[in-house]
Amino acid sequence: MKTIYYSADDILELHFSDNPITKETSQGWNIVVSYDANNHLVQMVVLEASKSGLLPLQEKKVP
Repeated sequence: MKTIYYSADDILELHFSDNPITKETSQGWNIVVSYDANNHLVQMVVLEASKSGLLPLQEKKVP
């Protein structure tokens, strides 16, 4: 998984796959979910990520 945060625009991108995107759907006004041809999750884009309470990201390591 690859995570990119654009602080100037408060946009968070979560990349789960490098597959080509063939379908995108909105989950509310600030979340876009993208899928590949087999309906596998490719990425999620969150607008106003810090205002939505998603930042700062915290990573928890599980043994």
